[in-house]
Amino acid sequence: MSRRPVAQINLQALQHNLARVRQLAPQSQVLAVLKANAYGHGLVRVAQALSDADAFAVARIDEALALRTGGIVKPIVLLEGFYEAAELPLLLANNLQTVVHNELQLQALEQAALDGQLKVWLKIDSGMHRLGIEPAQFDDFYRRLWQCSAVLPGIRLMSHFCCADEPGSDRTLQQLAVFTDLIAGKAEQRSLANSAAILAFPQSHAEWVRPGLMLHGISPFIDQIGTAHHLQPVMRLSSRLIALRKVRAGERVGYGGHWQAACDTTVGVIAVGYGDGYPRHAFNGTPVWLNGREVPLAGRVSMDMITVDLGPNAQDKLGDEAVLWGPELAIERVAACAATIPYELLCNITPRVDYQYLL
Repeated sequence: MSRRPVAQINLQALQHNLARVRQLAPQSQVLAVLKANAYGHGLVRVAQALSDADAFAVARIDEALALRTGGIVKPIVLLEGFYEAAELPLLLANNLQTVVHNELQLQALEQAALDGQLKVWLKIDSGMHRLGIEPAQFDDFYRRLWQCSAVLPGIRLMSHFCCADEPGSDRTLQQLAVFTDLIAGKAEQRSLANSAAILAFPQSHAEWVRPGLMLHGISPFIDQIGTAHHLQPVMRLSSRLIALRKVRAGERVGYGGHWQAACDTTVGVIAVGYGDGYPRHAFNGTPVWLNGREVPLAGRVSMDMITVDLGPNAQDKLGDEAVLWGPELAIERVAACAATIPYELLCNITPRVDYQYLL
């Protein structure tokens, strides 16, 4: 029995979710987004399990190099591109593709003396106002990239939606119209759709889709869970009950006496805390799955422990497994109880947690 929290990663569920992406976007190639340690699931192991993806995307070059070191040979795209010209030979040597989103990157490519050519994705700011060239810059960038000797012919065109996770918003259709009008007549392959757009905006799928969160079985929509979209949760985070305490009505539990017992009850202590990545600001009442039922968080989250109200007739025993999120308890619900999003919970998991990969 592990003394540490355990994150079980179900690789069959991961593959199921990739197949679900292909059902939703059957005419598109899949650029699987694995940034931030594959959303906390383990970069190389997830890439190995997603061997049916057409290519992978990461944010930064160190993530791409970790994939290459781990034996991944499929195309890898740097979503933030390169930071300085000195990185270009490294990109070429490792067969990495780069996004171009600013003038300095374009100039570096134009001035580069490389032994080969790089595959480039040109990012257009259609309304996100984060990365990407202005629409007014498109014709100039497009022409210069086609003329650049360091760039492989056949650049790809991309943009990113800011409100695709709000299906009622008109911003996504506005961005799609800006992008479509701008590149009219161009034959290059396109990529716009993230997880939310794959689910809610099929007209945005184009030649490449970019699923990230949904590959891990999680809904990108704040009021839904992944199973509503026929996705399967990939991570199951669990720990163990390490203490039982009888608490009388009116007594308080935890730092600051943040929770007060309404009646005589039993409080259970579970070996997980913000030092493991469990959300520090989870509210009283946040559910935990224990012995076939939900029990509520009772008191503030500590570095190494949480306390839950087991009820006055509790039959739970030391060593019983508690599930913090997983198939039994949707991570979307836990995130809502901590006033955050599932992305943050996944990315905050620390090295104190043991990972187990289920084939």
